[in-house]
Amino acid sequence: MRFKLANVLLKVDDFLEDHPDLLYHATSTATYDEGSRSLAFSGRVDFLTYFNALSLAKWRKYTDIDNLHLHLELIGDPCRIGLMRTYQQAGEPRVETMADHLTKPPDGATPLSIDIDIDLDDAVLVGFSLETGGTTSIRNAFFATDVEEGQVRRTHLALCTTTFRKEEYILPNIEMIRNEVIASDEPIADAIHLFVIDNGRTLDAEKLTGGQVTVCPNPNVGGSGGFARGMLEALQSDEPFTHVILMDDDVRVFPESFKRTFNLLALRNEQYADAFVSGAMLELQNPHLQFEDVSYTQQTGGYHRVKDTMDVSQLKYLVLNETTPIEPDNAYGAWWYNCIPIEAIRANGLPMPFFVRCDDVEYGVRCGATYMAMGGICVWHSRFEGRFKASIDGYQYVRNFLITLAVTGCSSEAVFLVRFWRTLSIFLRTMNYEAADLWLDGLEDYLKGPQFLATADGSRIMREKGAKNEVLVPIEQLDPHVMSQIDIRPEWLTTDSQTHTVLERLLVTLPHDRHLMPSKLLRNEPAMIFYSGNCAPWYEVAMRDTLVALDATGTKGHIRRLNRTRYRELVSRYHALLKRYHKVHRAVAESYREAYHYLTSEEFWRSYLELAELRETEEAQR
Repeated sequence: MRFKLANVLLKVDDFLEDHPDLLYHATSTATYDEGSRSLAFSGRVDFLTYFNALSLAKWRKYTDIDNLHLHLELIGDPCRIGLMRTYQQAGEPRVETMADHLTKPPDGATPLSIDIDIDLDDAVLVGFSLETGGTTSIRNAFFATDVEEGQVRRTHLALCTTTFRKEEYILPNIEMIRNEVIASDEPIADAIHLFVIDNGRTLDAEKLTGGQVTVCPNPNVGGSGGFARGMLEALQSDEPFTHVILMDDDVRVFPESFKRTFNLLALRNEQYADAFVSGAMLELQNPHLQFEDVSYTQQTGGYHRVKDTMDVSQLKYLVLNETTPIEPDNAYGAWWYNCIPIEAIRANGLPMPFFVRCDDVEYGVRCGATYMAMGGICVWHSRFEGRFKASIDGYQYVRNFLITLAVTGCSSEAVFLVRFWRTLSIFLRTMNYEAADLWLDGLEDYLKGPQFLATADGSRIMREKGAKNEVLVPIEQLDPHVMSQIDIRPEWLTTDSQTHTVLERLLVTLPHDRHLMPSKLLRNEPAMIFYSGNCAPWYEVAMRDTLVALDATGTKGHIRRLNRTRYRELVSRYHALLKRYHKVHRAVAESYREAYHYLTSEEFWRSYLELAELRETEEAQR
């Protein structure tokens, strides 16, 4: 039987109108016709792109395919087909093009159907180009393989997306999935069910539920609680789900991603039979930039992407994306798009009740997951730069990562404590007292043990901690006398590019602190810094008693003034917490290890989500 691997995408929608090169490169005109679902072009069109090149290396690694075909349907003037193969080599990748025969599509609207056999070799990517002297249209193009029916694994997907008052994202995503996946003529159409977990309870569940879509009103229990609910729905369903896809609500979905995920899982080989699929995150603001697909935890307690940001409109990055190894120790895939075998859920349990932050990290590491990823399986998500919130990136991170460390041992405790001190020192040095306070809150609540986590009202905690965040306001509302003394330097708001020499790096690393200097040595002149850290040259800000903290756009900020009393209180609190940590940390870590089986169980989550009461309420409302 012929089994499709990937469709060749022809329609550049409004979102990608400035980035058609993610689908094709055209030397002349290329116009998509909605009615015929065809792309009419003149000149040459090259489909060796992020979405339309087939990752031959990955398909041969993750599956046992032993043949490959390209199917094309052409209408119009004669057209020359060029098969393209891309090979990895030092510097620029090598592309070899083999010109196929000149085709002569029949006259009229009847398409010429062409199937081209593609030999398997060590090429990283395969693609094709079309060239015509007149006008030709292409439609219904795809890569496929011939397999025995018994080689196709049963695959049934539960797609779970958790939302909290993000109608501007979730409603278009529901509509797109209904129209382009569930209503498609692909095998996935009858083998996917969308569960929308509505933590905000603002969606019209009765109106939106139907067919293969179910909207589940849920308490506001954060991302981890929403995804736990989605997993529970899949586990208790009569549908024979094999995998659960977890997906954020504030993303732009790519329907072909679901189809390629399904096709990959259906043909996966024995080596990757239990593997997860990690979808890449591309930036909403810059759709051609791939930010991440697989990450891992470092010994320091930080997270690190396997790959740097890549401009996937460029061929060299397409090859690098497919050839970079993505199976480090302590790997995890972020839950903007992460496909998990349902047997892994049964074996390893549900998420920890973290509300937000580290839930995907802890789960991936706990499961010891192996990941599959390839170009074209992705979503678009807002970039993270300039989105720092101390209540989340400080408090939630510290509390939840310490729990993750206790349960999984994924990092060095000793090194993490150094990281903890180092980050606290930076917050204090830059007079970000609110962030320092929340950083210490994370440690304090971790030490309260698993009982605190099991009974915590995550929504209330988020409100309380959020009230501590430094408030950024439009710079027009800041003290004009202070603002008149600074020059806004955009290059200081995004990177640490000003720090180059060994001496400069050493001076930034050393724990120098303006609070330890006599007032008479400090300059009574303000300086500007990035609100979540310090990207400015150290010597520009080190001896000031006033700092203007600006966001990444330079349009909002907060004026920080030296407060020695607050500084001493926070330092004293740090030493008290550290003393307590050293006294009880072994017992606390052991208590989390003993409790995590229950905290990730169906029993716990049914109680925590109050599902029995919730279902009674829903029945009464009907």
